[in-house]
Amino acid sequence: MPETWYLVAVLVIVFTITVGLRSVPFVVLGPLRGSAFVTAMARWMPAGLLGVLAAGTLLGAAGTGGEHLLPALCAVAVTVLVHLCLGRRTLLSVGAGTTTFLVLVNLF
Repeated sequence: MPETWYLVAVLVIVFTITVGLRSVPFVVLGPLRGSAFVTAMARWMPAGLLGVLAAGTLLGAAGTGGEHLLPALCAVAVTVLVHLCLGRRTLLSVGAGTTTFLVLVNLF
């Protein structure tokens, strides 16, 4: 069993590295907040994320022999509709699509 000072030293090092790495994006993006690139990324990144998730879901469903392809298509459609109709709220869109997929897969 390691000594107490050794465990405390490891925890301090891990804590310092974790806090440092988590603060880097805020420090770097601070001066860039007004840039056109960051503004464009804030606008388009959620749609890109949804596109990647939709493609992954459809490819995964197609890889199961197609038995989950129809629920996956319905879930993608619900995700897109919720995203476009309810104010582009990514978390709400992904949650609605995930719920739709899980319900359809488990019911049929």
